[in-house]
Amino acid sequence: MLTLKDIEQARAKMKGIVHETPLEYSQTFSRLSGNEVYMKLENLQKTGSFKVRGSFNKIMSLTDEERARGVIAASAGNHAQGVAYASSMLHIPCTIVMPKGAPLSKIEATKSYGAEVVLHGDVFDESLEYALELQRKRGMTFVHPFDDLAVIAGQGTIGLELIEQLPDVDIVLCPVGGGGLLAGLAFTLKQLKPSVDVYGVESSACPGMTAAIRHKQPVAIAASDTIADGIAVKKPGNLTYQYIEQYVDGVVCVEEAEISRTMLYLLERNKLLVEGSAACPLAALLYQKLPFRGKKVAAVLSGGNVDVTLISRIIERGLVEAGRFVTFTTVISDKPGQLNKLLRIIAELEANVMSIHHQRIGAKVLPGQAEIHFSLETKNEDHIQQIYQVLLKEGYDVQFSR
Repeated sequence: MLTLKDIEQARAKMKGIVHETPLEYSQTFSRLSGNEVYMKLENLQKTGSFKVRGSFNKIMSLTDEERARGVIAASAGNHAQGVAYASSMLHIPCTIVMPKGAPLSKIEATKSYGAEVVLHGDVFDESLEYALELQRKRGMTFVHPFDDLAVIAGQGTIGLELIEQLPDVDIVLCPVGGGGLLAGLAFTLKQLKPSVDVYGVESSACPGMTAAIRHKQPVAIAASDTIADGIAVKKPGNLTYQYIEQYVDGVVCVEEAEISRTMLYLLERNKLLVEGSAACPLAALLYQKLPFRGKKVAAVLSGGNVDVTLISRIIERGLVEAGRFVTFTTVISDKPGQLNKLLRIIAELEANVMSIHHQRIGAKVLPGQAEIHFSLETKNEDHIQQIYQVLLKEGYDVQFSR
């Protein structure tokens, strides 16, 4: 069984190796949620994620013989980097099995620490099965991403820091997938301050812990794709579930659009780049999955390893949803001055033209006409409606798309 002494010893082992991450007050999220909101910035941790805590503690607990045989792990990315980093620090051979669709940035980062990367399976659970198969063949020590006491103890060190940084915290929100972070955090917090409420947050696309709570045991679920890939676990751990059942006050789900909007909020308002998993706790606050008011709330931002292509898609989608980007199509006479006339109307409405595309051939385009596709940077939804109404008044047949 886990003890508070285990957490404290884990912290002592990683001193000087793992960062004590800052706890930052957010005026933006406090105002939007009606609470006093603080963010535990594990996105600034070594390897860009909290995972290095548990990985390092586990590998430090191995015998010399186990270290000589090397370690193997399965991960969608963050655990991979944590294990690879810890192994490189201790000069231990390391193999990581990752899903084929793992972000390229996480694959390359894992390789950069000297690990052998094997791509297998479409989701984490398939990678896990293959890693266990390789472990039996090679005789290496398996470092589980969450269902291991040493890993849970390592993650629990966040709780020690949180209580020191914010002794009067009322509520702590934490992402949950396999459950290692939530189990270790909740256990530690409840030992130090039993009155604190601890909630887990997961994506509704992969609600593994919600299903486990409903069935009173971990069960495998069907899952959809999610931008919160770090917590996309179909079946939580048996060990982590026991601690979560005992020490966690509840688990809620957030939608994909809510996660992406929160990521954009953090990037734009707080200048913080976080991955989908890390945005889940704040998304739960913003979209009132947990309708607290007037509480002192700490949210664990678990990691910041985001593929750059995903960042651009999230920004683009966020701009569309905020009414700051729109596309439309209209047909004009293909004569000199007609396009200039349309551009002048758009300029007077203070919209910024991002791109224009001419199409002179099409089912709706008659000879002597041109179909024009515009992409505009706009201010908000009201601004888009203003543009639409003015163009209609000027005689343009306009088709807006979002």
